Amino acid sequence: MPKLKVEDLKRIREAGRASVCLRQGAGEVKVTVHMDDCGIAAGAREIVKTLLEELEKKEVANVIVTISGCAGLCKQEPTATVEVRGREPVTYVTLDQEKMRRILEEHIVGGKVVKDYTLSSHSEKTSLA
Repeated sequence: MPKLKVEDLKRIREAGRASVCLRQGAGEVKVTVHMDDCGIAAGAREIVKTLLEELEKKEVANVIVTISGCAGLCKQEPTATVEVRGREPVTYVTLDQEKMRRILEEHIVGGKVVKDYTLSSHSEKTSLA
């Protein structure tokens, strides 16, 4: 097997990033859909698909969409965490396509947390906070 070159490693890294970040942008908002086995079985793929379709349809450009593994909330799947720059992250639970559309409209676009679907608002922050 030939040795890997720096260019090979860069290509592998970029392919890995692309598989985790489904939609890149300016990044005022980051939505992470938790796609572990439980989440996928509960419909997380449909949540991601709906979110991406609605963002495209509404021409919302400042949202990064990513996926992650288990959030430890098996009974609450599918789940997603919304992080708006400068605000506390919010975790939404037991999502379906209609709930995701409402979260997009009211929270992601409108800036108002949809408390009906939240598990918690917490102080864990990523680079957007």
